[in-house]
Amino acid sequence: MTKPPLKACVLVPAYNEARNIGAVVREIRDYCPDVIVIDDGSADETGQAAAAAGATVLSHVRNQGKGMALQTGFDHAREHGYDLAITMDADGQHAPSDIPAFLKAYERTHSPVLVGNRMGDVARMPRLRRFVNRFMSALLSRVMGQHVPDTQCGFRIYHRSVFPTGPYDATSQRYAAESEILLRIALQGRKIGAVTIQTIYGSEKSKINPFLDTIRFFRMLHRFKAIKKKALAP
Repeated sequence: MTKPPLKACVLVPAYNEARNIGAVVREIRDYCPDVIVIDDGSADETGQAAAAAGATVLSHVRNQGKGMALQTGFDHAREHGYDLAITMDADGQHAPSDIPAFLKAYERTHSPVLVGNRMGDVARMPRLRRFVNRFMSALLSRVMGQHVPDTQCGFRIYHRSVFPTGPYDATSQRYAAESEILLRIALQGRKIGAVTIQTIYGSEKSKINPFLDTIRFFRMLHRFKAIKKKALAP
């Protein structure tokens, strides 16, 4: 008996991305029709533009950060019976044309999570971002006990068995949450895979605060080491 195809959606956290989100949603829908945009308290027309392009829009009344936006998306995916959730950024740095590569990789490996890997084409990556990605990826890989070449990439695919459930500590509600998700999956003994994707950097301005988000990252990592030690204790 042939198994029914897996039900997949794409989760796109967005904050003040009215300029980009319509085009991003339309291109995603060429590869996956079910697009869920989480409008994280935007002050512009992000939600309206996403809806006009064909996305389902979930809205936060106020900005809560990428981690909480992702959690809202995962909760929706779980409640609506999706087997796979692909996460992408709203600013155009992730190419929707790479979505089939994630789906094929999942069909081939059945890894519960696959993370995009941009490190094969670092010439297009800003030098500071390249250094930070390599440093943090090496650090997280050591803590996780398995090599993930680009832990800072938000372009990923998750099976519903590892959809995050939250809640996150205040230190991880923003960009550190994506690292915490990987750490928690690794703590379950699950294998984390990688998919080679395109490296895209344009004129968009990153919403990462280099100082504050680095502090949040290390606070999260320190807290997680205590959680890991407790979980592995006899």
